[in-house]
Amino acid sequence: MDLMSKQRPIIDVIEDKSSSKALKQKLALAQRARQFASEQLYLPDNDSYKHYADLERPYVVWNVVATQAYSIKPKEWCYFIVGCLSYRGVFDKQEAEQLAEQLKTEGMDVSVFGTAAYSTLGYFDDPLLNTMMRHGDASLVGVMFHELAHQTVYVENDTAFNEAFATAVEQEGLRRWFNQVGKPGEYEAYLQKKRYRHEFYSLITTTRKALDKSFNTAEKEADKQRQKEQIYIGFKADYQQWRKASQYPGFDNWMQRDLNNSHLALIATYQELVPTFINMLASVDGDMQKFYEMVKTIGEKDKQARQSVLALYKGIKSPASNVEYVLKETAR
Repeated sequence: MDLMSKQRPIIDVIEDKSSSKALKQKLALAQRARQFASEQLYLPDNDSYKHYADLERPYVVWNVVATQAYSIKPKEWCYFIVGCLSYRGVFDKQEAEQLAEQLKTEGMDVSVFGTAAYSTLGYFDDPLLNTMMRHGDASLVGVMFHELAHQTVYVENDTAFNEAFATAVEQEGLRRWFNQVGKPGEYEAYLQKKRYRHEFYSLITTTRKALDKSFNTAEKEADKQRQKEQIYIGFKADYQQWRKASQYPGFDNWMQRDLNNSHLALIATYQELVPTFINMLASVDGDMQKFYEMVKTIGEKDKQARQSVLALYKGIKSPASNVEYVLKETAR
């Protein structure tokens, strides 16, 4: 209610003399991308992202993620309408930190991170937020595509499915957007950043697998703790080696945290199935409408059947004519 009460039509903000030039440029870009989303990507043509709200805070919501000390599976919280999610969203940072402290007293690994946007799944017309304006154009446009994808398909109680699908739509949407309106080299720069991210996530996946194996094989809690500490030392060493080779500083701040299992939980959730959905899109020659129908059909199955169908697409190699649909880092 607070968020909705602060929203204004984008055109009013653009015409407002008190609005900064930078904000006006961002909102004009968002208007073009919003039209592109409906006309070219066939995402919902509603009033979402046609208004703007300044919340006067850096993030719209703070998410709390928690795992058991010797598990990589995130704790779930269940909600009316949306079902169970692998995190708890809190609108007030102090309340989020208090919840995190409470979970820590229960012996859990906990992390808190801010997020720039979220979707109400079409129940309300989500506005653009000041929290979405702080990063580059690709981030702003990509967030809109991602959140509109949630309005298109959403499967209750399956965070991994929902986030991977929305991320695939975001990536493909940005590819098409950059091809149409991007400046020379802009899409290549975006792809390079995605490659770095993929390589970093590969380090996390390796670390998660090592932790999972240790937690399932070590019998004594002391052994699990010792191995856990060694695995994280190894993860940091591997990162330093990768950082030296790549010369990419984008994850330095993240790595400076006091890392625990909760930090690794959602990153894998958001990424592991993305190549599967990219392959699925390629299998229908990039037809977004057919893709959405396929995903909706799969989403209607029970979780076990859904995973079986997704597994069929996991190893598919896209035909040469569709190679552009599969980002290089997800085709490996």
